[in-house]
Amino acid sequence: MFVGVCRLALSLPGVSSLKEKRSIVRKVVDRTRGRFNVAVAEVEALDVHQRAVIGFAVLANEAAHCDRMVEEIASFVERLKVAPIEWRKTQRLSVGDSAEVSGDPLGDWGAFEDAS
Repeated sequence: MFVGVCRLALSLPGVSSLKEKRSIVRKVVDRTRGRFNVAVAEVEALDVHQRAVIGFAVLANEAAHCDRMVEEIASFVERLKVAPIEWRKTQRLSVGDSAEVSGDPLGDWGAFEDAS
């Protein structure tokens, strides 16, 4: 399993209140979540008026698919033209590789017990 994560810093020049900023952030978050059904939220610079940092995460079975989805979502946010992207940081994590080597399909996750 692969997890792709991305942080996008959006420049918000001319924004003078948190209410105005939240309106822009809400638009980006809601449209992204609606289009791609991914986890997305404002993750940094919460009290800074002229910058918003949006983070999102993607799960996939293949690394290439994970990378494509992260790229597609970042491009979508840019195409919204709600705010220019100052910078973008991405990372792909691989979860479960040790499980395949050990022969246990759950790996360390198999050690968890049902709490019910």
